[in-house]
Amino acid sequence: MKEPSEQERRLGDLERELTLLSRHFIASRGPRIGQSLDRSAYVLLTRLETGEPLTLKELAHTFQADVSTINRQVSAMLRQGLVERIPDPAGGVARRFRPTSSGLERLEADRAISRAGAARLIEAAEWTEEKTQQFLTLLVEFNHGIEQLEGPA
Repeated sequence: MKEPSEQERRLGDLERELTLLSRHFIASRGPRIGQSLDRSAYVLLTRLETGEPLTLKELAHTFQADVSTINRQVSAMLRQGLVERIPDPAGGVARRFRPTSSGLERLEADRAISRAGAARLIEAAEWTEEKTQQFLTLLVEFNHGIEQLEGPA
């Protein structure tokens, strides 16, 4: 078997560390005590709050998911009063979805718990504000590069 190149080793290390980061960050949010949103609602509301209302097709494209998956998730959110269906302002046939005030309130409440989890991680790692800012800067740059390649999330 061929020995991996330095670049292949770095990419393997990066993939592993990103997987661990995702797992640790989700776990740091705690046992979901006090949180009212499931992960899909949290992610969809985060996207919907940042821009214009979106159709199911646009949400599916954004999250690189099947329309049927997004439809199930958005339907559950409609039943919970987290989002509302509105007509297309441009007169199109497809309905668009936007967060309700209740959905945004619940998102902010869950976000506060997530921020507390992130603070616990930073404290546990004993990072300075400077190191935390450097990490944030690199994450923003990394995510911007992904958006340039795949489109905004």
